[in-house]
Amino acid sequence: MRILLLALYAGFDLLVTAAAVAIPVVPNFQQGVLSSTTRTTSKVVEVINSYEYRTGYEYTVSGTNIAPANGAIAPASLTSTTNTLNGVSSRWTGLDPASKPIWNIVKQNKAFQFSETLQGPGLTNHTLINRETDIESLTETTSTFSQ
Repeated sequence: MRILLLALYAGFDLLVTAAAVAIPVVPNFQQGVLSSTTRTTSKVVEVINSYEYRTGYEYTVSGTNIAPANGAIAPASLTSTTNTLNGVSSRWTGLDPASKPIWNIVKQNKAFQFSETLQGPGLTNHTLINRETDIESLTETTSTFSQ
């Protein structure tokens, strides 16, 4: 029995000694360099679909040596127009070009200038832009440290 106790005691002593010998390792840096690289890429897809409308009408006459034949300087009647674009219906009222005034030259043997413009309401411009933009970002960081 005494030999068994001595053997147990010797084994316990080895365990205690082994536990006492193990020590944690704590790094002790004197200097160092830390480098990091981050790369980010992305793609941006844009669709710009723009419709521009004129909401009224404009009748313009300019010139020299001209005059209206019956005294009227604007079209006398209106007309109605409808339009459907991409499932959206629009209706507007404008001047009737058939009822525009008649213009005469005042002095037949003299020079004259004449300009007449009728712009009615409706779609004036449609802009469609499809744009893809690739964006790439690269960040490189270096840190140097010492004690």
